[in-house]
Amino acid sequence: MTGRLNGTRVLVTSAELYMGPAIVDLFRTEGAIVTADTRDLVPAESASACVAEAGPVDVLVANLALAPRRARVQEIADADWLALFEALVHPLMRLTRAVLPQMIERQRGKIVAITSAAPLRGINGQAAYAAARGAQNAFVKSAGLEVARHNIQVNAVAQNYVENNVYYPPGLLADPVMLERMRAAIPLGRLARPEESAELALFLASDKSDFMVGQVVPFAGGWA
Repeated sequence: MTGRLNGTRVLVTSAELYMGPAIVDLFRTEGAIVTADTRDLVPAESASACVAEAGPVDVLVANLALAPRRARVQEIADADWLALFEALVHPLMRLTRAVLPQMIERQRGKIVAITSAAPLRGINGQAAYAAARGAQNAFVKSAGLEVARHNIQVNAVAQNYVENNVYYPPGLLADPVMLERMRAAIPLGRLARPEESAELALFLASDKSDFMVGQVVPFAGGWA
């Protein structure tokens, strides 16, 4: 433990999913006071309740995920399209909207969105998913520019090929054919460990990233 986040009050959403477990573990090891929230953020009122119950928040980690909805463009179901935006895009805006007043009042804060590299390159059969993640990334860029004057930094970890319990769970990685196919697609030749992505999130949550504004940082082993 080096205490890189000593005393920092952090709210991590969907803490049991995606990068939540790795981020919560690392941030706590580094001295952060972490609220690990696991509520469903699809209902419109959930985001504001989440922030209100967390109290003072120095860092919001908007960690949002939904299981893949694979379909060719001509076969995308309205229900799947809407589900992706309701789970990934709307909560990001609502969480940011809810936490910003207190950060603006203090003239300091960090918002780190855990998004995806999918819209940076595109994936066959994942147009709906890439569209939702792309909306997240666009929101981060514009929101980051808007609140920079308040000494608030909004940035994103745009990742792919990182071990996690939603998109790259142990069962999938146990399939040697699938694992080899993924390794062949990644220039680095391997998947990232969860703690590697969590380290990037920690950097963006720390005062070492104070000069970064509205950045969508690819984290995909060279894939994007």
